[in-house]
Amino acid sequence: MTNFRISQLISILLLLFVIAACGDEMPIPKPPTYLRTDFPKHTYKRTNLDCPYSFELSEAYNYNPVMENGFRTCHLDINLGQLNGVINFSYIEMEHPLKDYIDYSLNKVEEHKVKADAIEDKQFLDPEKRVFGTFFELKGNVASPFQFYLTDSNKRFVSAVVYFNARPNYDSLRPSLEYLKQDLMHLVETFEWKK
Repeated sequence: MTNFRISQLISILLLLFVIAACGDEMPIPKPPTYLRTDFPKHTYKRTNLDCPYSFELSEAYNYNPVMENGFRTCHLDINLGQLNGVINFSYIEMEHPLKDYIDYSLNKVEEHKVKADAIEDKQFLDPEKRVFGTFFELKGNVASPFQFYLTDSNKRFVSAVVYFNARPNYDSLRPSLEYLKQDLMHLVETFEWKK
């Protein structure tokens, strides 16, 4: 009789196991998703700095002059707000030939060549305002997706490099990059040297 009870117990346990195992569906992994970002409308305000330049900057961003030895400089850290990034904006009174400064900027772009899928550049020439320069867009999983330099070709030079506070993932950053590119192009197009 004990064999009969053991057989019944095994049958009941086996039946419960089969019922429990058949009820679950196979888990299906979810597709990757990216954060949706709603960007503010593009509105701009001219900078009011005690520096030899001015430009229009998106009202969504704010800037802080970089301090050196307790003094304000004309270098800026431009905080990109909800885009979670920064533009390192440097102003230089040229003491060497212009070519040295341009070569330095080009070398900064070249550093990203290993990771970049493509590097596009656009020349800016405005002889009337004496603003000349190049805007670089680096595509792919690069640390710095945008860089540019501007000069009066005589004594003043600025360069800017964009960094995001996130791991470079071009596909997920693309909406932010497209939004930012419009603001950067506006900055470059409205850039002026003060007399």
